[in-house]
Amino acid sequence: MLTRRDAAIALDIPLEMARRHGIPARLSDAELRALVADPPAWLAQSKANRTGRRPVWLHLTCTVCGFTEAVRPKKWWPEFDFLYCASHPARELPPTPPGRVRCEYEEVGTRLTGVVDESADPAA
Repeated sequence: MLTRRDAAIALDIPLEMARRHGIPARLSDAELRALVADPPAWLAQSKANRTGRRPVWLHLTCTVCGFTEAVRPKKWWPEFDFLYCASHPARELPPTPPGRVRCEYEEVGTRLTGVVDESADPAA
């Protein structure tokens, strides 16, 4: 059995869309395969409207332990160099390269912090 969220991830649609179009709270693998094989008009239209600029779901992975979660990306997220989960301190990440400054973005997903190593020289 899959949850509605798992089905939304597998179908690459927002959870809100799955709820709005009657995807049940729990469905079997066979029911999901049937949706993929013969998508309803709203699902086919959703896939046809994709521009490819921004993914519906991202799979984020902790650099330290490999913990992974699927999340909806936010417009303000930069391209992260590293991610680490709440189980680890930042010191477990690779060292900051010379000439770079480490910036952290908390609350990326439910347990992750995103890290960007930016140039220390603002002109670069």
